[in-house]
Amino acid sequence: MTKIISYFLQSLLIYLFFLIGKILGLKTSRKFFSYVFSSVGPLFKSKKIIKKNLDIFCSQMSSLDQREIINNMWKNYGMTFIEYIFLNHFRKNKSHITLENEKILLQIIDNKKPVIFISGHFANFELMSMEITKKNIPLATIYRPLNNFFLNPFMEYLRKKYVCQNQIKKGLFGVKETIGYLKRKHSIALMIDQRVSEGSKIDFFNKPAYTTTLPAQLSIKFDIDVIPVYIERIKNDKFKIEFQERISPKLYTNKMDFTKKLNKILEDMVLRNPNQWIWTHNRWK
Repeated sequence: MTKIISYFLQSLLIYLFFLIGKILGLKTSRKFFSYVFSSVGPLFKSKKIIKKNLDIFCSQMSSLDQREIINNMWKNYGMTFIEYIFLNHFRKNKSHITLENEKILLQIIDNKKPVIFISGHFANFELMSMEITKKNIPLATIYRPLNNFFLNPFMEYLRKKYVCQNQIKKGLFGVKETIGYLKRKHSIALMIDQRVSEGSKIDFFNKPAYTTTLPAQLSIKFDIDVIPVYIERIKNDKFKIEFQERISPKLYTNKMDFTKKLNKILEDMVLRNPNQWIWTHNRWK
């Protein structure tokens, strides 16, 4: 009962924040919630997880450097949070985004063969799938529903309407649904940077972490290329999305070696801009 009340109050607060954001407008609300999150975020209990994660990431990092990363992470978190209520703006416009190696998307369209897009929770990660669907590439995204059942329906509504209509819930049924989309020539997009209970322990920054092997398994089974995607917030209102070169399953004989390669790619993404990765997740639990 206590958890239900907590979720209800939490959802009311978030809906209030969304309303404030709408009133302030995108530009002002970015500044406001960037300040709010960077001021209040460090007070949350997740600060212990963040500290542990950063120590694993770089044990030699100074406290000053850690504080800088944490502060910038919360600023980005605040901006990404309020940008959910403005997803329709991002859907209609393109001045905020720069696509690098866009030819990869054009090849997918020409080949009419699905691929698997993989990435992590960087900058405003929702914009990656949005830009792919803007190119009229059939796509389904795998996601983990929010624990807060008062808030989750609204967030799912926003994702389905503005990001990607085809949303697949993580889990056994979700795997079957994913295979169905692949057979119907839909590409798949998923984040591989979070801990999964059904995954395998594979090194991530030299420490074993439960990691999904689903991209590798699907790629090998259906002979589908994997395409890593990276997003970075260049300025408050500008983003760069980079589509990296295809990875063929023919290069790997098993899912473990393939997944090790994908984890290494993800490490490189984090290293490029650690300020914009979400360090609050208990990755090495």
